[in-house]
Amino acid sequence: MTRRIRDWMLGLSGVLLLAIVGLAVQRQSTAQNYRQPTTPTLFFHGGGSSYHAETHMVAAARRAGVTHTVVRAMVSRTGKVTMVGQIPKGAINPIVGVNYADNRQLNYAVHGQWATNVVRTLQRRYHFKAINMVGHSLGNMSPIYYLLQHDRDSRLPVLQKQVAIAGHFAGLNFKQVPASIQQPRGLTLDAAGKPNRMNATYRQMTQLRRTLPRHQLRVLNLYGNIGGQTDGTVPNVSSLSLKYLVAKRAQSYTERQITGRLARHSQLHSNPTVDRQLIKFLWQK
Repeated sequence: MTRRIRDWMLGLSGVLLLAIVGLAVQRQSTAQNYRQPTTPTLFFHGGGSSYHAETHMVAAARRAGVTHTVVRAMVSRTGKVTMVGQIPKGAINPIVGVNYADNRQLNYAVHGQWATNVVRTLQRRYHFKAINMVGHSLGNMSPIYYLLQHDRDSRLPVLQKQVAIAGHFAGLNFKQVPASIQQPRGLTLDAAGKPNRMNATYRQMTQLRRTLPRHQLRVLNLYGNIGGQTDGTVPNVSSLSLKYLVAKRAQSYTERQITGRLARHSQLHSNPTVDRQLIKFLWQK
């Protein structure tokens, strides 16, 4: 071996060693920045969409070093769950992207059942005791109706944290949707977030004011305002009506308004500000 080749190999070994040390330091820094539980976080997409809408937020979490484990739960039109990928034992902050084949289902109780099917599938395989949920638009009905249907069922994992993005809790102002989920005309909220008028679905959701376990759930409510108190699809009053449903009994309830170029309804799940708020709330120490 010539001296030149030996020096080159020593130099290469040094570079590799520095890279390994740098990676170790980065991982240690990540561990110091973020909580390290094995609690999974489930992402629910909006109406007419798919798990692809969740990929920007999921990718941001991976880049930040929150987790290295991302799997997918495919839910058929009949509610059957097929898992894509596996969660290794002891995986830190695993993420589950949920995909509904029937992505325009407007019976919110069905969303609750589908979410339950996903949770039960995860529970059977991995024995989780707690979960987090993130919803965008129509995807917010999965956490809400999971809570409505199972908030006192000790056999299921506890919902610890919920992130609501662009939720239409008080209703949608589209003429083509059923009256039970239409936003009432002249909708206003009082200081507690209580709507002056309620459609049938919202009245059903108010059950949470009596049944939500006290001081268990932490909630972050993110909504966009492109001007005129709307994200271009959902008026802010509809999003902010979540407060009346959960704030009274939740461990914490926080609202954050998102403005700027990517505050529009369909862009909020691809908004770096949303990414930062979500990562901070769910995982940061």
